[in-house]
Amino acid sequence: MLNRNVLAPLPAWLSRWFGYRRIPLPKRPDYIIWIWTFTGAFSCIAVLQAVFEQAQYFVRRRVPPIVASYGASAVLVYGVIEAPLAQPRALFGGHFLGALVGVIITKLFQLLPTEERFDKLAWLAASLSCATATVVMQITQTVHPPAGATALLPATSRDIRDLGWYYLPVVLLSSALAFAVALINNNIQRRWPIFWFTPVQPPPPTKVVETSTTPDLVA
Repeated sequence: MLNRNVLAPLPAWLSRWFGYRRIPLPKRPDYIIWIWTFTGAFSCIAVLQAVFEQAQYFVRRRVPPIVASYGASAVLVYGVIEAPLAQPRALFGGHFLGALVGVIITKLFQLLPTEERFDKLAWLAASLSCATATVVMQITQTVHPPAGATALLPATSRDIRDLGWYYLPVVLLSSALAFAVALINNNIQRRWPIFWFTPVQPPPPTKVVETSTTPDLVA
């Protein structure tokens, strides 16, 4: 496990912010979970909008204030932090691969002779993008449901489509910001990530050898 191999030697005050615990955490009351879910989701969406709305670098490139699919990611990354779909591999890999597939397929459809023809077939581009991205995420073990919307957006949103390949670094930065907020918010009274790359496999069951206490009967 990456947590044990890399993070265990670090001081406890540091390794805790990367999801490592030497002693398992006690179960938190529901209201504690709800408070940190609200705080995390609010902070994440606020940070994303602040960066893309206020930084002139992004304003000049007409980057939308937020990629809408990160609203759904906030539900996972701050609300159900134990789920495999909410771990860093899924967050980064799912969104990036979804964006990559969406841009590639949309650009292929943009080779159609007219914009009007593209508009008529945008439903097909969107459907192919979502379906293909889902299979790609399954193959790479990066399934993250909100990334299905990330794949849809190049075909369905003109603002996203106009970004072209620049959509990919925007998605990577959005994932990095959501990740940074999660490391802080989710490790104050909870623990995240549960794993970084692959989940911990449970130990194999101990084989019990049964011995008979009844003496053998000799004929």
